[in-house]
Amino acid sequence: MSSTAYDMIVIGAGPGGYVAAIRGAQLGLRVAIVEREHLGGICLNWGCIPTKAMLRSAEVFHLMQHAPEFGLSASDVGFDLAAVVKRSRKIAAQLNSGVGHLLKKNKVDVHMGEARVAQTGVVEVSSPTGSSNLTAPQIVLATGARARALPGLEADGDLVWSYRHALQPSRMPKRLLVIGSGAIGIEFASFFNAMGADVTVVEVMDRILPVEDEEISDFARKNFEKQGMTICADTKVTQLDRGQGQVTATLETGGTQRVGVFDTVISAVGIVANTEGLGLEALGVRLDRGHVVTDAFCRTGVDGIYAIGDLAGAPWLAHKASHEGVMVAELIAGGHPHPVDPDSIAGCTYCHPQIASVGQTEAQARAAGHDVKVGRFPFIGNGKAIALGAAEGMVKTIFDAKTGALLGAHMVGAEVTELIQGYVIGRQLETTEADLMQTVFPHPTLSEMMHESVLDAWGRAIHF
Repeated sequence: MSSTAYDMIVIGAGPGGYVAAIRGAQLGLRVAIVEREHLGGICLNWGCIPTKAMLRSAEVFHLMQHAPEFGLSASDVGFDLAAVVKRSRKIAAQLNSGVGHLLKKNKVDVHMGEARVAQTGVVEVSSPTGSSNLTAPQIVLATGARARALPGLEADGDLVWSYRHALQPSRMPKRLLVIGSGAIGIEFASFFNAMGADVTVVEVMDRILPVEDEEISDFARKNFEKQGMTICADTKVTQLDRGQGQVTATLETGGTQRVGVFDTVISAVGIVANTEGLGLEALGVRLDRGHVVTDAFCRTGVDGIYAIGDLAGAPWLAHKASHEGVMVAELIAGGHPHPVDPDSIAGCTYCHPQIASVGQTEAQARAAGHDVKVGRFPFIGNGKAIALGAAEGMVKTIFDAKTGALLGAHMVGAEVTELIQGYVIGRQLETTEADLMQTVFPHPTLSEMMHESVLDAWGRAIHF
């Protein structure tokens, strides 16, 4: 068996792994990356990117149907589902190729195959063409996660779909049941609802989008219901009976059961870390509820082994994985990077309307003992939102009343996934309400609502 020596080996070429590998190479390390399936990982090939491509098609379709509201005409508006999917797959393929180019440009050696950490400092790579050993004093685990499958709700690709099946749908659902109202479930619900499906969303928690601020969650629910979705919170799917071309679902709410019939079910009930087959148990790497336990610098406690991204637990976000990858590479190269602060990482959901947030919710801030000031500003008070025909939404900001520190920001409405970064930068720079109030926001823009929400927290809002 051949053996090749490196300074750093990265296992997994998703948004955490390939970024770690490139940053390590930039810092002068000899780097290898091992990937068993696709460069770019789930995010690029089967997650973030193709879903956004499909959601963009749904957004354009929605706007075409409302052409008269803009003084335009469009007749016989329709869609070709296969063409929508083809576009999304083409975009994913383009970016997959781009990752390969970036790795080659930075002289990172790519090894396609299954990786196992045979012992500290040694990675065994198995592929159809044979096996080889790679050695390095530093190993970065970036193997990501996969969809969770609950007993009785397992995807079969026909009547019950996982996210992969939903990204390559064999048909357009007529009556769709989405189990789970996190970002993945809500994005698929939003897409298929916009394309004409009769969509029901079931959530076991007492409200949809349970990680979001309660006001934002409630606003989103009302908007989804206005669009025709059926939302069932505090509800469990206790049984799925698969028949000929249909699924009979037993739904239980507060001890009361009812039955619904659907032609398609999408299961989006969370994720499971990909820890199997890596040899972690023998190495002494600790797991907690399936995720690798790390410190603030992604160190596992086993010398020379790091874990980043979804593998290491929440928040399960591509941009968190990428930033951790950079941090770990710099640490390995002898630098002194700052640890990643989970509370300053934005979460974005690309449904219609979009949802974005960073930091603490109002409830979390109060529970942490803060005396808070809360500001709100509605989209209906913003000229740009009205001109866009997107006047439904709100911006909410939460501050510590004594220090003026920005504790959290929460948004729902058009393009909020782009706006949220303003507050992310504010938190990173430890901005206070005074800094934000004194900042001049351009007009006419949606970002003016961010300013007004801050002003409102101190009773100074101008336009509402």
